[in-house]
Parts: sequence; C-alpha cells; structure tokens
Amino acid sequence: MFDYSLNIMGSEWIIIIFVALVLILGTNQLPSAARKLGKAVNEFNRAKNEVQSQMKSVSDTNLDTSEPLETERQKLEMIAKSLGINSKEKSDDELRKIISDKMGPKKTDSSENKI
Repeated sequence: MFDYSLNIMGSEWIIIIFVALVLILGTNQLPSAARKLGKAVNEFNRAKNEVQSQMKSVSDTNLDTSEPLETERQKLEMIAKSLGINSKEKSDDELRKIISDKMGPKKTDSSENKI
C-alpha cells in the first residue's frame, strides 16, 4: 500500500556516513581515524603504482614479431630472447634444455597421477 522507502540519492549518503562516523567515533577520535585512513589510501596508491611500473617494464620487452616465425630455430631464439638467454653459438638442443630449465619443471594434472 504505502511505500515508506527513503529516496536518498548519491551525495546525501556522504552526509549520512559522516554523521554516523561522528556519532560512533566522537569528535576526538575522528581526526586520527581520518589520518589513518589517509595513510592507508596513500600506501595503497604507492603499492599500486609500483606494481603498474613493474608490469609496464615487463611488458615493454620488444619481441618484434611482425611476421610469422617459420623455422624451429627462430621460435627457439624468440623464446630465448624473451627469457633473457643469449642464443648465439648454442645448438637447438642446448637452447631447449636452457629454456626448459629456466621455465621450471612441467606441472602435471593431479587427476592424471591418481590410480
């Protein structure tokens, strides 16, 4: 019949939250809580920027794959370059071993190991 819902839009919530914080924390603890919140936000932004810069430096490696790789040797050299391995004067088998050692052991599905 009657709808008694509160028609509160976006900016009014900020006022309601502020009043609730003043009632809960009191006027003495509110500045220290705001300071702690500011420090936490600053720490989060600093960590976020650091992760973004690390991701950008990792993704900036120029692999230059403008055309398809045709031979197995080209594929091995491209993988070695992306892993930071010097592929000069190494045979294909040596490159395969170095690449597999650098990438770590092959993970197997645990369901395949069950008998």
